[in-house]
Amino acid sequence: MPLPKAELHLHIEGTLEPELAFELAARNGVELPYADTDELRKAYQFEDLQSFLNLYYELMAVLRTEQDFADLADAYLARAAAQGVRHAEIFFDPQAHIARGLTMGTVVEGLWRALGSSEQNHGVSTKLILCFLRDESADSALETLEAVRPYLDRITGIGLDSAEVGHPPVKFREVYEAAAALGLRRVAHAGEEGPPAYITEALDVLGVERIDHGLRCMEDPELVERLVRERVPLTLCPLSNVRLRAVDVLADHPLPAMLDAGLLCTVNSDDPAYFGGYVADNYHAVRDALGLTREQMRELARNSFRASFLEDDEERRARYLAEVEAYEFG
Repeated sequence: MPLPKAELHLHIEGTLEPELAFELAARNGVELPYADTDELRKAYQFEDLQSFLNLYYELMAVLRTEQDFADLADAYLARAAAQGVRHAEIFFDPQAHIARGLTMGTVVEGLWRALGSSEQNHGVSTKLILCFLRDESADSALETLEAVRPYLDRITGIGLDSAEVGHPPVKFREVYEAAAALGLRRVAHAGEEGPPAYITEALDVLGVERIDHGLRCMEDPELVERLVRERVPLTLCPLSNVRLRAVDVLADHPLPAMLDAGLLCTVNSDDPAYFGGYVADNYHAVRDALGLTREQMRELARNSFRASFLEDDEERRARYLAEVEAYEFG
């Protein structure tokens, strides 16, 4: 039985496995520029974040209907449950779908077909986080927030993803202020390819409660001290960092130093279909490459529930944490 954990950094579009991509392409009459799943899988080799994003957006073309989004989310939840995930806070990128002519309703209602029954079907509680594409305009982000208003009962928070360099957090000050006024939780990708200053800006200007990635904080000792003092969670994605060349090899990952510094680190899978592993695969990979102890593994699992947006259900959080404490490593 896998270690119980929460997953807090997961892009649902990034769980599109080649087999499902071809299945949905056939269902929707979309022609993919790949002969078969093997050829497509070979395309999952990336030089950097942008080379990944190019393929990521290209494959989204197969997602057309509510049922497509439901099938995508359901496939992820089944895999996540098998890897010990008890709670998942799932990102989605509505701008990328609206740009293709889909409606917000198609995306949210489709995802909710799976998420609304995720506990009964998979034993996984879920929350949904709408991400803005930082390489789109601030006005587009505001329009997206307006478009999701009818579905706010399904949305827990907002995030910021896509190409980081050249798109500082301050660009999205207005939409984050508007989201805060609506009572939405706030997270943002920062310090993956962008500098440590982006992490500081996300905290001070956007008021984020969690930093997605954040591994470059280690370049700024004062920032590390602040993150430790304020208990700001970091949602690290080790296999993603290697695939996108943020870290050369997993053995060089700063996770052990980050834990030693007292940072509230969590381990997640980011875009697992593209980056070679789901969340338990990331846990096993860092354990093996970095020599993490069982207690450090338990700490990562504990952190995942502490960092989750479960303030509306502290009883559930306590139950999940008790499962982590009771877990016996094989």
